Amino acid sequence: MNQSTRFLLSATVLSLGLPALAQAQIEGPNELPDGDAKNLVQGICVACHDVSLITGSVGYTQDEWRYLFGNMINLSEPIAGQMAAYLAANFPPSGQRKPVLVSGDEVVSFQEWKAPTLGQRPRDPFMHTDGTIWWAGMYGSLVGMLDPATGEMKEYRLDPTARPHSVIEGPDGDVYYSGNSNSTIGRIDRQTGEITVYPLGNPEARDPHTMAFAEDGTLWFSVQNSNFLGRLDPATGDVWLTQLLTERARPYGIRRDSEGMLWVAYRGAYKIARINPATREITEFETPNYGKNPGKGHFIRRLAIDSQDNIWYVDSGLGEIGRFNPKTGEFKQWPSPNGVDSHPYAIDVVDDIVWYNESDVRPDTLVRFDPKTESFQSWEIPSGIGIIRNMSHTPDGNLVIHQSSTNTVGLAIIGEENNARYSENRVSQR
Repeated sequence: MNQSTRFLLSATVLSLGLPALAQAQIEGPNELPDGDAKNLVQGICVACHDVSLITGSVGYTQDEWRYLFGNMINLSEPIAGQMAAYLAANFPPSGQRKPVLVSGDEVVSFQEWKAPTLGQRPRDPFMHTDGTIWWAGMYGSLVGMLDPATGEMKEYRLDPTARPHSVIEGPDGDVYYSGNSNSTIGRIDRQTGEITVYPLGNPEARDPHTMAFAEDGTLWFSVQNSNFLGRLDPATGDVWLTQLLTERARPYGIRRDSEGMLWVAYRGAYKIARINPATREITEFETPNYGKNPGKGHFIRRLAIDSQDNIWYVDSGLGEIGRFNPKTGEFKQWPSPNGVDSHPYAIDVVDDIVWYNESDVRPDTLVRFDPKTESFQSWEIPSGIGIIRNMSHTPDGNLVIHQSSTNTVGLAIIGEENNARYSENRVSQR
């Protein structure tokens, strides 16, 4: 391992923390303190994001500040050094929001790769059936691809107005993305790289979000702030849209169960919904916390499905995870280890074990929950300052993750067997 790699791994384990796209979670003064590099920070950092993301951060050392903004923008000396010194002097590590970790027997390690284009804020990665990892570079209007066996990366440039929110593999092996800022769905031909764009065709449906394929090959997607659900037939380009009955439901994550039903999480309400793709019928289910805390926000962001078709979800508003049994109608919820303000975000199920992250601690944590024993175990995410906004399982039982602010995509490698195998591969690559 070379010196730069060693520094990267050691620096990222430290208590960094700043949710780059979650300004509503940050409270801090709106003015930078006086200092030699105030104008530099004002002109470079605040030109892209709100000053409260600095003033409301948990604080860092000089090396940590350099690592953070070095993944957003490439700065030469002496500018980088001056900015890091100013930021560390005025916003040093505070120790706030340090997570409480739960010990256990499971073995997990992390492998991360830095995306080529700085400041793109990678999100929603998945592992393709060919073993490559794909992600949406939202702020760079691109889709990225990584070969984890070699470390080789490639980026596909989209329309600058696309700003893709998520990516997914289609039944044809092509990669589809949601054009969150230009009301489109796009398809990247896996073999040629050719991009086909499907406009939604309705000016009221502005922000396609997360996608899932039905068994018949049609693509279903949430349209979050516009409060629509949509269906695209890639064979014809036809798009069908319907507005949800629940006002401000803000449909978010979407998954398919073993019977072909699609399930959607409502970020704007304590509800989840089931879609029958054949009839297009939508059925809504109120979770136990419906109506308890309507002013807090961040309700049901993501969901996942186990082998028994139980629906698992994160209740971000109250810091809990929940399970819904569609066969019995029973709901059950468990508080996350770091409590009501832990803000669970992404979630998936691997071999009927539930995995999710707590996004409002620093660094954010990866949490394992065993439904049989109702027990937790957790780990700090190495570069855990940018919030895992989505995660997905791999065919070999690991998790594909990302960190938006640190410009990384990665793997959470689960279990002794997987860790031994991945360790051997890394040795052979060197």
